[in-house]
Amino acid sequence: MSTTRKRRLTGVAAAVFAVAAAATVTATTADRTADAAEPAACDGVLFDDFAYDSPSDPDIAARGWTVRTNSGGPGVPGASWPASNVSFPTVDGAKSLQLRAATDGTGGGTSQSEFLHQQKFFEGTYAARVKFADAPVSGTDGDHLVETFFTITPLDAPLDPDYGEIDFEYLPNGGWGETGPIFYQTTWETYQAEPWIADNTHTSQRQSFAGWHDLVFTVADGHVKYYVDGALVADHSGKYYPETPMSINFNLWFIDTAAHAGGTSVYHQQVDYVMHTAGEVLTPAEATARVAGYRADGVEHTDTVGTGGGECPTDPPTTDEPTDPPTGGADCATATDWAFGSVYTAGNTVVHERSANGDPSGPKSGDGEHLWRANWWTQGSEPGWTPQWTDLGAC
Repeated sequence: MSTTRKRRLTGVAAAVFAVAAAATVTATTADRTADAAEPAACDGVLFDDFAYDSPSDPDIAARGWTVRTNSGGPGVPGASWPASNVSFPTVDGAKSLQLRAATDGTGGGTSQSEFLHQQKFFEGTYAARVKFADAPVSGTDGDHLVETFFTITPLDAPLDPDYGEIDFEYLPNGGWGETGPIFYQTTWETYQAEPWIADNTHTSQRQSFAGWHDLVFTVADGHVKYYVDGALVADHSGKYYPETPMSINFNLWFIDTAAHAGGTSVYHQQVDYVMHTAGEVLTPAEATARVAGYRADGVEHTDTVGTGGGECPTDPPTTDEPTDPPTGGADCATATDWAFGSVYTAGNTVVHERSANGDPSGPKSGDGEHLWRANWWTQGSEPGWTPQWTDLGAC
């Protein structure tokens, strides 16, 4: 995604309602799928065929999903997120999740939709069959909207190093400076909303993707790999590799109303199924075969995913504090003060007292000045709040 134009606020974290029925449904279904997916310790699988009756179906919350209804970004300021914009019709012969978005060109006349799961998914394989649309189901065409399948860790503070996001985003009518259809695969390290700083990497295809597509991404061995209809289209690694468990999300929203041509336009996006296998890397063909196996067994839903795979961490690792904390020493006298607009490369050192809340123009933390060394090329990333910098100690 364009790092100069994309302005996304994080979605809401999933609300989880623990009810006895959820345990019963999951346990029963898991027994029926033992042959299809053998979860390892701390690992598991989520499969959902979206066999729900309505957005108020109690199985939605019992199974860890949330139908978003709260206001806020992303998208058009003032837009609503009504539960009625999420439905579960039969599409092309299969029960599906359907997202609806509509606009009359005003914030108050714009509605968007989002369907999201718990924040517990990490390494492994993610797969969904998604139907993108280039044209509205009613009204004039041309609106700048985003059709998505993604995972996300919420941003706790500007440039939060634990933030992460893995995106499939299709823009049928362009937006963010694009004039035609474009399909983005974007992997995020972090961002800051004001002033806008984006730390991400992206790959894109400038062509129409209207219709059904098998979307797969894998998170393993330091690489996030994206596949569309079985073909590898992106491989992102390095600092963009996620560090924390994420939620699974689908949403449909408008970037702006600048291209709206009048009247009310209504758009749909459909999802046939979603699957995640924790700690297991599947090829696109293997993912498709796994889904076919669940359906052949009559399985509509199963969820045995724990805390996100791996070693099931429940607390952040602890380390022994050094007896004598490092100090910047005499090098503080020769290093320059950090400046927001300056460019730094690996090995450059600066002196800076980090801010209290990740806003360099805001109040100071009270930690005093420290000496910082740049780990790689960076500009606009504040020492003490981003992984671009190593703390060499107090001055």
